[in-house]
Amino acid sequence: MPTNRTKRPLNFIEEIVEDDLRTNKWEGRVHTRFPPEPNGYLHIGHAKSICLNFGLATKYNGLCNLRFDDTNPIKEEAEYVESIKEDVRWLGFDWGDRLCYASDYFDQLYEWAVRLIKAGKAYVCDLTPEETREYRGTLTRPGRDSPYRNRSIEENLDLFEGMWAGQFPDGSRTLRAKIDMAASNMNMRDPVMYRILQATHHRTGDKWCIYPMYDFTHGQSDSIERITHSICTLEFEDHRPLYDWFLDELNVYHPQQIEFARLELTYTVMSKRKLLELVEEGHVSGWDDPRMPTICGLRRRGCTPESIRNFCDRIGVAKFNSTVDITLLEHCLREDLNKRAPRVMGVLRPLRVVIDNYPEGQVEELDAVNNPEDPGMGTRKVPFSRVLYIERDDFREDPPKKFFRLAPGREVRLRYGYFITCVDVVRDSQTGEVVELHCTYDPATRGGDSPDGRKVKATLHWVSAAHALETEVRLYDHLFVKPDPDDVEEGRDYKANLNPNSLEILTSCRVEPSLAGAAPGSRYQFERLGYFCVDPDSSTERLVFNRTVPLRDTWAKIEKEQK
Repeated sequence: MPTNRTKRPLNFIEEIVEDDLRTNKWEGRVHTRFPPEPNGYLHIGHAKSICLNFGLATKYNGLCNLRFDDTNPIKEEAEYVESIKEDVRWLGFDWGDRLCYASDYFDQLYEWAVRLIKAGKAYVCDLTPEETREYRGTLTRPGRDSPYRNRSIEENLDLFEGMWAGQFPDGSRTLRAKIDMAASNMNMRDPVMYRILQATHHRTGDKWCIYPMYDFTHGQSDSIERITHSICTLEFEDHRPLYDWFLDELNVYHPQQIEFARLELTYTVMSKRKLLELVEEGHVSGWDDPRMPTICGLRRRGCTPESIRNFCDRIGVAKFNSTVDITLLEHCLREDLNKRAPRVMGVLRPLRVVIDNYPEGQVEELDAVNNPEDPGMGTRKVPFSRVLYIERDDFREDPPKKFFRLAPGREVRLRYGYFITCVDVVRDSQTGEVVELHCTYDPATRGGDSPDGRKVKATLHWVSAAHALETEVRLYDHLFVKPDPDDVEEGRDYKANLNPNSLEILTSCRVEPSLAGAAPGSRYQFERLGYFCVDPDSSTERLVFNRTVPLRDTWAKIEKEQK
């Protein structure tokens, strides 16, 4: 299992765990769980929770369950279950034989609900959802007792059994806990425990027509699984008194709940509702669109599980909400890919170059380094010929000051190749656009060095026109134009900040022939351009690349300025 990249101070949850181990609070056990609801795909925020829960179990020789809190059949699907399992495995974690479902506990939860009714702690309520909200009160106004709150235990048992038997229509009745309608914590004002919902569940089918609410299910599921440290995000802090109330009233095993700050990322939305809107309204191509913060989207974009684990480790675990700059995630990607991604040459916007004094028909095989960070990755052969492609941005007919790349009469170095000098420019007769350059080369500079010691100020990447593969490249940018997508004018929503230029598709790119047959998911550094990943849309006839991240490291610059 993955371990922490570097030693760092303990976070506050690790301090709690270590103190519990010293005092033998849980008989030396550490047992956590990652409990997603299968109503959408996981995103980078979930990755933080995955790394925290599985990481604690690993660090302290404990256990971690993967549990699906599947209490809402209307929004949950088996597709989401499978995607979540795939994402957790891809991140490098294993739940062993501890794959759990809240739906496995429906019988036990029903029995516990009956126990609370018999103890006078729960009642069947006939208020409509609208009436329930009205009776609940507000933060400044206490709630009012339901007119059905004082039904007899016998009547409540009979009605609850009728709910279970399907005798009443959806929404007509609920089972509520009898706590305190004047409580300052709104969650304690007689919360709903069960609702009538005649819907097919992805696992239990049509066995049930009543389903427990999340707040009634979550704490008891932890109890059944004998979780020691029930780790939740901060929005559940106000729910903890309710979870405690249920566990105490039932007199069952009582885990310890600890809340931590969820992950917020600039230029990103994390709400499942908003992510679903982006998918259903066609703003992205799907849950795995590389612009999405979903784990499957990040995987398709070319992120590595190691880089995401490193990112989660670096941002740490805090008690207060804050927003992390997305450039830190990009930095972690570069840091990891720099060590593992082979270097290749690709040209995104090709400009044809003819070397007039190079022998026609001749092809040389030049040695190129696969990764200077890892000599063990060796070298490869790159074909060189009379006609090449270079990047269009690497030429200026009238170069500005400090532009040191190719221009008329200027000499530059070709990576692993020769010095060339531009001697002529060919333009399109109708548009006047530069379509071809004519150059000469110095045969004595093979390998990129001059025997007479002369220097050039630029080295360009290139590909041989006769050997290069034509490919499609998709350049991705932030999905939103503002760091906070919810920063909008009154009357508008976050979608007003969608970036119209978040995707640029280039269809006539060229890459070196060593990439022929590259498998989907393979990652490369295109020299001078960035890190790219082979998209699943690729075929043996045509490769498609996604840009994972550009080479420019904004976060490294920020860190340097801070120091």
